[in-house]
Amino acid sequence: MSGARRWGRRALAAAQAAAALAVAVRLARGRDRLPPLRPVEPPAGPAGISVVVPARDEEHRIGPCLAAALADPAVAEVIVVDDGSRDGTARLAREMGAKVVAGEPPPDGWVGKQWALRQGVGAAAGEVVVTLDADTRPRPGLFAALAEALAGCDLLSAGARFECDGPAEQALHASFLATLVYRLGPIGPRTPPPPHLAMANGQCLAFRRAAMIAADGFARVPGHLADDIALARVLAADGWTVRFLAAGDLLEVDMHASAAEVWGQWGRTLALRDVTGPARLAGDLTVVWLAAALPVLRLAAGRPTRLDLGLLAVRALLTAALRDSYTRPGAGVLLSPLLDPVAAVRLTQTTLRPERTWRGRTYPGTTTSAGLPGVISGGRPARPGRTAAR
Repeated sequence: MSGARRWGRRALAAAQAAAALAVAVRLARGRDRLPPLRPVEPPAGPAGISVVVPARDEEHRIGPCLAAALADPAVAEVIVVDDGSRDGTARLAREMGAKVVAGEPPPDGWVGKQWALRQGVGAAAGEVVVTLDADTRPRPGLFAALAEALAGCDLLSAGARFECDGPAEQALHASFLATLVYRLGPIGPRTPPPPHLAMANGQCLAFRRAAMIAADGFARVPGHLADDIALARVLAADGWTVRFLAAGDLLEVDMHASAAEVWGQWGRTLALRDVTGPARLAGDLTVVWLAAALPVLRLAAGRPTRLDLGLLAVRALLTAALRDSYTRPGAGVLLSPLLDPVAAVRLTQTTLRPERTWRGRTYPGTTTSAGLPGVISGGRPARPGRTAAR
């Protein structure tokens, strides 16, 4: 074996060891997590929660979400912001009893969801606002639990349990989900991460209406496709306490209808490219390829190293933990490690060639997290602080 080849193997082994260490440190954060949200009885007094649902062409998915929110005694009003739907979304929402706000077309530089949410928050009357994606399915007790948990934070998001329609969809979804855990660690750490690593789930957010209006949070991240994470990081830099709690017993979501939709729709933002700087993007790709994809490829070739086997054992433990993230965990979750090289390919693809088309609209590129006001680059706006947020 030539000296150059030996050096290359040693360098690859060292890089893989560094990636394995990074994964171990991130996974270790899961040992001290906040407990998941549990059902809470609604208060006896007047309901003070406004639910805001941004919707664009959601006629065939929004019904279960609205039915659950409208039936919850903790909810004072349900507002659907119709973002230029071309189907019967607005009609269905009115018939079910929701208040429908006809959204204005998004201005230049705005993504439709942020613009719709800003309009919905402005139309809300409740002290607490909960935003939901149209494909979510809230369970009884969710809204009161969110309001109660806001006593300890300023921006709260809930992690849903996923509905997948078949083993192929579930396997690809779980593999994509594993890349997020390898890159960011488990959700719900007891100690909030620094602002530039704050996380949130835009499928379900809760906050105090007055504080969000004062911060004008959605106007601070108008062009980001990873709007939830961008919002969390900007507000965390302002001094808000941001928490992301598991809530699988209280919230389910049916995001996609097939593995092809997982690849195309979730894969579009999987890299979190518009909230992640170039150096961290490169680091994320390195970790996923060396700690997740490479062990599977070497095992398939019959040439795994001891470190590969150790990493495969870690992945097996993560697979077991991910079962609770699905409403009907099955063979797809168990087989998901085999698709880790596929997930690495998709992560690489969307990192190098970002896709910015969604629901018939194409958006221009935006800044990375290095350009988020108040997170890294300075130029910090006036902060609402914890007093305003309470």
